[in-house]
Amino acid sequence: MEPQYDVRVVKDYLVFSAAHFITYAGGLCERLHGHNYRVEVEVHGALDENHYVVDFIALRDIAARIALSLDHHVLLPTQSQLIKVEKGERETTAAFEDRRWVFPNGDCVLLPLPNTTAELLGNWFAVRLLDELSTGGHPTPEQLTIRMEENFGQWAGCTLHPRPSR
Repeated sequence: MEPQYDVRVVKDYLVFSAAHFITYAGGLCERLHGHNYRVEVEVHGALDENHYVVDFIALRDIAARIALSLDHHVLLPTQSQLIKVEKGERETTAAFEDRRWVFPNGDCVLLPLPNTTAELLGNWFAVRLLDELSTGGHPTPEQLTIRMEENFGQWAGCTLHPRPSR
């Protein structure tokens, strides 16, 4: 029987506070509100030449950098069918039907998502983490799971399988 290995990182500082709003089928849109998100990262894969799935320090630092890039921002979905987002020279405008929000560009993170649900934020986070692992020379994991807590006890997860297991 061949062992399977995984690494899991959950730190007090893998958190970010951000504002967003969600749209729902039927033409509904929440009010702008915020969450204190918490992120958990789990990586599965074979051991490398150092007998690591991935270096804890590298994984921790990359995840912290990604979380920090979202911290204290308004998260806006650029691929939404219902919310129209336009970035101007100084301001970003989001519109839903007759509602309109205007933010300084520096207060926004525009995400290539159809909605800013915790599930889709988890997917965005996972893809970005995989990209940074790759560009940093780290091995591509067999599986990467991001769990995102948007409220105490309310978690959403996304699992990617970037390469087949051995």
